[in-house]
Amino acid sequence: MASYKHLFQRSLAAASDRLHFAAHSHHLWPDASYVGQVAAWQDAARLADRKWGRVMEELWPAAQAHVAREIGLPDPASVAFAGNTHDFLIRIVSARGKAPVRILTTDGEFHSFRRQAARWVESGRVVLETVPVGEGFEATLVERALSGDHDLIFVSQVMFGTGHVTQGLDRLAALSRPDGPWLVVDGYHGFMGVETNFAPLANSAFYLAGGYKYAMAGEGVGILHAPPGFGLRPEITGWYAEFDDLSLPAGQVGYAPDARRYLGATFDPSGLYRFVAVRDMLADEGITTTTVSAHVAALRAQLLGGIGETALDEAELLNPPGEGPQARFLAFRSPHAARWQESLVAQDVITDVRGDVLRIGLSLYQDARDVDALLAELGRLHTR
Repeated sequence: MASYKHLFQRSLAAASDRLHFAAHSHHLWPDASYVGQVAAWQDAARLADRKWGRVMEELWPAAQAHVAREIGLPDPASVAFAGNTHDFLIRIVSARGKAPVRILTTDGEFHSFRRQAARWVESGRVVLETVPVGEGFEATLVERALSGDHDLIFVSQVMFGTGHVTQGLDRLAALSRPDGPWLVVDGYHGFMGVETNFAPLANSAFYLAGGYKYAMAGEGVGILHAPPGFGLRPEITGWYAEFDDLSLPAGQVGYAPDARRYLGATFDPSGLYRFVAVRDMLADEGITTTTVSAHVAALRAQLLGGIGETALDEAELLNPPGEGPQARFLAFRSPHAARWQESLVAQDVITDVRGDVLRIGLSLYQDARDVDALLAELGRLHTR
């Protein structure tokens, strides 16, 4: 098995005794991200006010091109960036231009959407219909979407709690229209985590992602693909969204013609520096999402092959390997999950827990020796 530890020397050396198996939560930063971070500071010092020319004319299009190549978008101009995906979520809903907005979703969505949707329901801004995530939930989601009762459909590409890869997004996208409903795909656990070809959906669905997890770039890199013709005038808007519409008469609110219509105001560009530096490093090394998936598949097989000798053998594996794309983490349901996670942390073994689910994340910076060490620690857990 190939080792890629040399790409993560700074992060690994910073906590040399740690076993970090939470790549799905906080992905360790590769050395290239340090180069990008330093470049952001140096450009600010060297260029001062003129740094924005470099950011918007060089870094921005480079980052757009990387995203477009990764998920197969036909036009990089459909990509925009913000500090986080929540920024884009509230702008998309504001762009529906009506109240209440009727949203169809699942009960497996991440907290940023779950919490915001719950607050919108309290205020009357949103009417929410939720489909439980279970066996065959996609058919129910499509059936309800066909009813025509909704303005927006929000669903994860990969469920953050269970690792389930959602099927049938193409059927939902076929219903998506500029006048509604709109399909919004939360791709945070999909982007650079599973091979993604969004080209067939690019003209009919939004896609949200970020740099914090599998993109290895850290926080501050929220990613949006906005389909052409959808939501041309978000109500929540900042002055960066009007750059290409400065010829309007005074008093009118203009918008950029591409995805920049979803921008806010001044932002910290250091995340973009890190993202581009990491993507450039991966390209130089010949590492693609397929490469990482193959590396993770070998680690996953090794881990599952040894689970029978540990307490986790009694847990329910919610996302066993199968055909097609696989999440980069394994989700084990057990009433002992929280206690197991605490016991592992005490030994400087980092996993995480969501309710009664222990999640173990895999990535490039681990190798067979790390999995052996993890199995040894798992072997010390108990169910009493």
